Amino acid sequence: MVAGFTLTPEEEAALLADARESIAATLENRLPSYQRNGELKQAVREGRSVLDKPRGAFVTIHAGGDLRGCIGRMGASDALEKTVRAMAIEAAFGDPRFPPLSREEFSRCRLEISVLSPLKPCDDPRSVRLGVHGLYLIHRGRSGVLLPQVAVEQGWDLDAYLDYICLKAGLPPGSYQEPGARLYTFTAIVFGEE
Repeated sequence: MVAGFTLTPEEEAALLADARESIAATLENRLPSYQRNGELKQAVREGRSVLDKPRGAFVTIHAGGDLRGCIGRMGASDALEKTVRAMAIEAAFGDPRFPPLSREEFSRCRLEISVLSPLKPCDDPRSVRLGVHGLYLIHRGRSGVLLPQVAVEQGWDLDAYLDYICLKAGLPPGSYQEPGARLYTFTAIVFGEE
């Protein structure tokens, strides 16, 4: 998925390790210990890595193929690595849809990270590409977000995807078409643990 920037395999691995270490340290009531190889450490220090750039990101936790937590920020003022660390903790312990993650569960969980592009206003909802564009809707004081991979995972067509973003925001289907509704698209680089 095109997000307007790239991540190296080393950066992806570092973010996944950071997310896992953030959750493990919280479960074990200790300070986290984040590891970087020398080359990546230098790239971050010199500002050549996306890890130190402000980016929105979501961390998703899967347990046995089922969703177990997903929290993120659409945009961020913090560096990507700090956003991922914070969102991992929130996904594990702060997603209101699930009880806090236990130590026993954690060993069976798989982490996925979605690093987001900036939001773009979507003037033509028919231009949304399934599996490429995520959706963010703001309307009537409510908001909802769907990551790009959700439509494909759920087997939705475009109409179902557009209706579900309304439901996610707590609004009736079709609300994205109402005057005052603000619909945005974004892309994401999505990667996870095997």
